[in-house]
Amino acid sequence: MAVLEHFTSQQAIDLENKYGAQNYHPLPVVLTRGEGVYVWDVEGRRYYDFLSAYSAVNQGHCHPKIIDALKKQGEQLTLTSRAFYNDQLGQYEKYITGYFGFDKVLPMNTGAEAVETAIKLARKWGYEKKGIHTNQAKIVVCQNNFHGRTITIISASNDPIATENFGPFTPGIISIRYNDLEALREALKDDNVAGFLVEPIQGEAGVYVPDDNYIREAYELCKEKNVLFIADEVQTGIARTGRLLATCGNCACSDKNCSGTPEVKPDILILGKAISGGVLPVSAVLADNEVMDVIRPGNHGSTFGGNPLACAVAKAALKVVKEEGLAENADRLGKIFRARMQELVEKTDLVRLVRGKGLLNAIVINDSEDSSTAWDICIKLRDNGLLAKPTHGNIIRFAPPLVMTEEQLEECISIIATTISDFSK
Repeated sequence: MAVLEHFTSQQAIDLENKYGAQNYHPLPVVLTRGEGVYVWDVEGRRYYDFLSAYSAVNQGHCHPKIIDALKKQGEQLTLTSRAFYNDQLGQYEKYITGYFGFDKVLPMNTGAEAVETAIKLARKWGYEKKGIHTNQAKIVVCQNNFHGRTITIISASNDPIATENFGPFTPGIISIRYNDLEALREALKDDNVAGFLVEPIQGEAGVYVPDDNYIREAYELCKEKNVLFIADEVQTGIARTGRLLATCGNCACSDKNCSGTPEVKPDILILGKAISGGVLPVSAVLADNEVMDVIRPGNHGSTFGGNPLACAVAKAALKVVKEEGLAENADRLGKIFRARMQELVEKTDLVRLVRGKGLLNAIVINDSEDSSTAWDICIKLRDNGLLAKPTHGNIIRFAPPLVMTEEQLEECISIIATTISDFSK
């Protein structure tokens, strides 16, 4: 602790700049501790976290039940690889498949790994179950997606920052407009399409929420053409949008039970981030037997995927979501937040619109994408005790931990409103 007292934010930033690859552009704040909805910098200043590690920390920073599971399992057994069985994996697999209503799970570590896994799974299903000729399978994706940064995944991207000088790219990918059912219908005329990979809400694109009927009708189009509907819920899943999954749509789902029928049950569901409450890299690909059984020993794997530590932590993290009613809380607070931000839109020309679901929201700043306005506002928000970051230049994403109280949310709304008001002067 004595060392940290003399370790300044600037020293930490200088170290990263000198020794680390410059693959990120962080907000200039150096964090050393987190608890619930708060984080503290090395100088001891406290902030509201309004990013939640891109929705990985839905359960709040260092949730005691999750940390307790980490400590207990960490002292028992952390890794065996899949060369041997361990006593945690089967229990976790039973728990998570029951939790989300699927026959089987393929455990991985990161979101990008899970997306790659889903693509491999869909292709293999296409060859062995749909009858697509060898090496002809195609995956349909949407423009402005963000599924990760591996070579295959950026092959599905139209973002020049992600793709420039990284080619050649993986073939077999068809890109269409998001929220465009006619474009999907046209793409599915190709009998070689094995899967449609889609985010229920495009988070990195600026929390772009599609039309209410889009996901349901896209799913139905896939069913008509015998194409797998693959939902990337790495960021939108685990209660973030006010439902356990964003693909639940507007059903009567709550965090403790579901009294309604989910709008869509994906053929392949991709999860990550909040599965572990941000404590460890944990991701999962879920599917029913008809799809998952095409994977056989040696086809796919990961040394760390399904490790005992991750399994224990993930079970604890998922239990917290249900026990603490986080989906319901996100739904209720999200409605309050968007209503208050809409008031801000009507009061100032600086904010053009607000959009989102649950506690995944964004405001669009009335300026060009190449301007620094949104970044400058985030710097002022930091100075006022709230951390958020721009995306796509003129959009600010707001995604606090789902354990936030209404009183805390009201304080954060006041910070945002005051910052925007002062910035407009």
